[in-house]
Amino acid sequence: MSIVKMKALTLLAPKEDIDLLLRQLQQLGCVALAPAEEEGFQPVASRAGELRQSVREVQGALEVLRRYAPWKSSFLAPRRPIREREFWDEELRSEDLATARRIQQYKQSMDSLTARQVQLENQRLALLPWAGYDLPLELSGTRSTRLICGTLPAALDLIQVQAALSDEADTAVLREISTDKDLHYLVLLVHQQQEKAAVDHLRGQGFAQPSWNGLNGTAEENLSHINGEIDRIAGQKEAARQGVIALADRHSALETTLDCLNQQLARAEAGERLCAGGSVMLLKGWLPEEKVAAFRKLADSLDCAWELRTPTEEEYGDVPVQLKNNFFTRCMNMVTNMYGLPRYGSLDPNPLMAPFFILFYGFMMADMGYGLLMILGAAIVLKKKKPTGGMRDFCELLGWCGISTFLWGAATGGFFGDFIPQIVSIIRPGTKISLPALFTPLDDTVAILLGSLVLGLIQVITGMAISVYKKCRDGQFADALWNEITWYILLAGVAMAILGVGNVAGLPLVLIIGGLMLIYGCTYQKKGFGKITSLIGTIYNGVTGYFSDILSYLRLMALMLAGSVIAQVFNTLGAVFGNVLLFIVISMVGNLLNFVLNLLGCYVHDLRLQCLEFFNRFFEEGGKPYQPLTTDTKHVEIIKEEQSYGSIL
Repeated sequence: MSIVKMKALTLLAPKEDIDLLLRQLQQLGCVALAPAEEEGFQPVASRAGELRQSVREVQGALEVLRRYAPWKSSFLAPRRPIREREFWDEELRSEDLATARRIQQYKQSMDSLTARQVQLENQRLALLPWAGYDLPLELSGTRSTRLICGTLPAALDLIQVQAALSDEADTAVLREISTDKDLHYLVLLVHQQQEKAAVDHLRGQGFAQPSWNGLNGTAEENLSHINGEIDRIAGQKEAARQGVIALADRHSALETTLDCLNQQLARAEAGERLCAGGSVMLLKGWLPEEKVAAFRKLADSLDCAWELRTPTEEEYGDVPVQLKNNFFTRCMNMVTNMYGLPRYGSLDPNPLMAPFFILFYGFMMADMGYGLLMILGAAIVLKKKKPTGGMRDFCELLGWCGISTFLWGAATGGFFGDFIPQIVSIIRPGTKISLPALFTPLDDTVAILLGSLVLGLIQVITGMAISVYKKCRDGQFADALWNEITWYILLAGVAMAILGVGNVAGLPLVLIIGGLMLIYGCTYQKKGFGKITSLIGTIYNGVTGYFSDILSYLRLMALMLAGSVIAQVFNTLGAVFGNVLLFIVISMVGNLLNFVLNLLGCYVHDLRLQCLEFFNRFFEEGGKPYQPLTTDTKHVEIIKEEQSYGSIL
């Protein structure tokens, strides 16, 4: 339960063996590559760009299949097993990539047809009001007359418009083709000498001319042609859609190919960190100390020269961090990763935080029913899905917190609030029962308040103890003595004063010693008036700091009370009707809402206590995540075979 010790790796190998070496390292799965820079060496070219394009093509094909030919999938479904040789089969992967491109072509065809269909539909809608116009659309008049199509707002009275138009151009005649709620569709016939006067007059009233976009023939003829074209396009779109549906059974193969391409892409991106000079390539990286034997066995089988060394303290900021925890504490990885990894060479916070986090979470939820739901949900996902990485950490954390929630619920007698007493009173009126409990949130509020403060004090003192250990380990004993140890003595003196033991001249001797140590510790490096200001600042900041930190743990009590009260309120609402079925429905709906709310709320507040009140006493941030070149699949689980990675590829 610590930060894994790392070794710095430097390796030289023939340039033509780059791909083979990366494949072997990916199979080994424990070397985190670092950028290699050396005078006379140049970056190595890779296929990363080409592979990213292939990944996008397969992802796009899967999205098309999900849209037009969705398949049944389950969140709890485990990854499909596949043999290593089949997974890396280049011929199969090439066929699947060709399938993905064919699906993308179908999609592109449907998109272009849809765009054309929309364009034709807009033309059809624009022509429909002119269906009654029986003259060719391209006809603009005769040698002495002009024929102009246009629209006017429907609110206008055409009789008045015609009368006013005749005053401006006595040869102008308006013919109504159709009218809808917005517009009049009209044809203006006017002598060419009066065209300008007539059009200018009508434009003042909102006259607008349509654009026929080069259409010839009557509106009815064009509508017939457009309808036929729309039907033809619909048929082509359906044929393309059926082409996609016909490939629906290829989704599993495409998922496999996507996993394979992502592994190849990871290898290519790792290759971009290498550099080469002449016929030699240079690789630098980090390797866990416990994996040295496995790496040595691999390296001895290759034509290469390599060196492993222990990183210096100056390099600690660049060393990647891997946390090594057991089955109980590894679930804390998701919490630590959210806050930030510790710096290499410092302390792993997971085993220090796990008991407090799980204990506090259960204290805030404190309900047997909620705990059972958490345990059951975690168990189902872990058994069915068999997740790895962050999902596994989350499920395990949910399970441990569920156990804590159940135990605290047993201590408070809560099972979905007071569900059991309420339903018994409905079934048998006048019967009052209660589950056995050590204390109840509503009746023992003061005890819960004191318990919250005590839990907070224990964690604060633990954080101080860890800080003392860390400082002593790093040779900073004086700093530990005049800070944490001094406050330990002061707090012990305060406790003795409250208990009235160990008094000398009315004050506990321990308290006097602690006070003298505090005065000396904050003033011995100061001069003159600075001693006074340092003493005042240290006392003020220390007292208010520890007091406010411990008070922060009152949120433990607040969350417990809130969850208990909300559950009881919904149970009481359900019991008002005196009907068992209605009670169960209302109670379960309310408790589900309360459960979801507390599931997140307790996590957030628990995380806050760890990060702000606990971590700041010993945590050194700045760690870089350990991300080795390895095989990490999403859809399939690769079954290893006896052959080596290189021979399979």
